[in-house]
Amino acid sequence: MRSSILTSKRAKALRRAMTEPEVMLWSRLKKRLDDGLVFRRQHALGPYILDFFCPAVGLAIEVDGAIHGHDAQLIHDQRRDDWLRSQGVTVYRIPASGIYEDLNQVADGVRRLAAELLVRPPAPSTPRSSLRSAGGPPPPSSSRRGR
Repeated sequence: MRSSILTSKRAKALRRAMTEPEVMLWSRLKKRLDDGLVFRRQHALGPYILDFFCPAVGLAIEVDGAIHGHDAQLIHDQRRDDWLRSQGVTVYRIPASGIYEDLNQVADGVRRLAAELLVRPPAPSTPRSSLRSAGGPPPPSSSRRGR
């Protein structure tokens, strides 16, 4: 799915303004390993911008800061995840605090998950994103998320 020019420009700007946990995780994911899996940062997909995306397996990695614990943000995240899932994207959410606590474990876990999806994609009936509360269609705006 293509993104609008505005969303693509916003993604480019976000690449220059990544949060500290995103920068830390990117330092590990940008390295190309023997598995051949490549991650992109601040990747525009439809009306959304994904923190990290591995196109070979359709895996989105989202780094969630404190704002993601608020009810309104939980609802937005669920709608977003539902829309991404309808596009065949698996969403994996990581709390920013987890990156601060153990970057190596988080980065290795992301790589393992991508490798597992490469070998064994999830069944279509299996929920492919983290489930939170609420549902419904994605919001009409292309705003990324509150930081």
